[in-house]
Amino acid sequence: MLYTQDLEELIFHRHELHDTDELIVLSGYLGPRPVARLQELPFHSQVIYGMYGSEGIRPSLHSSLLDIQDRVENLNIFYSNLPVHSKCYAWRRRNEIVHALIGSANFSVNGLTTPFREVLSETTFDTFRPLNEYINHVLNNSISCLEVGLERVTEIQELANSCLMTLLGRDGEVQNAAGLNWGQNPRNHTTPNDAYIAVRTSHIRDFPNLFPPKQLNPMVLDNRGRLQRHNDSIEIIWDDGLTMEGLLEGSQPINGIIYPKQISSFPIKSQLGEYLRMRIGVPLGQPVRRHHLEAYGRTNIEISLLGDGVYQFDFSV
Repeated sequence: MLYTQDLEELIFHRHELHDTDELIVLSGYLGPRPVARLQELPFHSQVIYGMYGSEGIRPSLHSSLLDIQDRVENLNIFYSNLPVHSKCYAWRRRNEIVHALIGSANFSVNGLTTPFREVLSETTFDTFRPLNEYINHVLNNSISCLEVGLERVTEIQELANSCLMTLLGRDGEVQNAAGLNWGQNPRNHTTPNDAYIAVRTSHIRDFPNLFPPKQLNPMVLDNRGRLQRHNDSIEIIWDDGLTMEGLLEGSQPINGIIYPKQISSFPIKSQLGEYLRMRIGVPLGQPVRRHHLEAYGRTNIEISLLGDGVYQFDFSV
């Protein structure tokens, strides 16, 4: 059986069909949210970050995974010293595989929730033994996330793409009913704290790896019967350690290719606006102005791509 959508729910409910006591996740890249969600499972899980062996891990993602490891009792997180790009999900009983899925989907929100972009396929019984041997080989060449020293974390991936995203409009002021003040106009069908960060054409041209083109969703039609573009879910790790889910939404054409035009929080649009108002000291429901940002110490956010749909947002001063 081949699966192309609803992959996250597939993984978190597959155990209901099998007698299992352990889930092993081997993924090239990881996102904090699905890793944290493993605490919902009624058995132990092991997660292996595969590309640590060649790319290392950025401090913000490492800190998020350490926090999850500290909070979740039925979980062990490992970093592979071998460069592994595989994506394997194996349910085991007494250390033997009873069911497995393999494919292209990383264990991240972006990898598991974008319909038709990634696939997972059931493996057959005759593959269980070699797959188990492969997973054990990677585990034997991995270290716990608790064993990684800070010097190893901070010296890697410093050349990753990052760009400064302004919070000001083109006139140099925060827009009255857009950006951080998106919810200030009731005609937008928003709530007062709804906000987004604008993705400008210059950001896309200068940093094409940060903002991927939007894909057609073959299951969704607009009111004219045309295929709609899919809004990619992302995971955001802020400089203070807070994590939230976001959305690359809206559409803008650049050289005939459709890209997102803004970043919002998801599924609650006001989460981003409430969080930034808290950071800069603006009461909830009130508009944000340039002088608020200048008093705080900056008018932009530095955005870096950490992995598959996992971003770091730095708003520190």
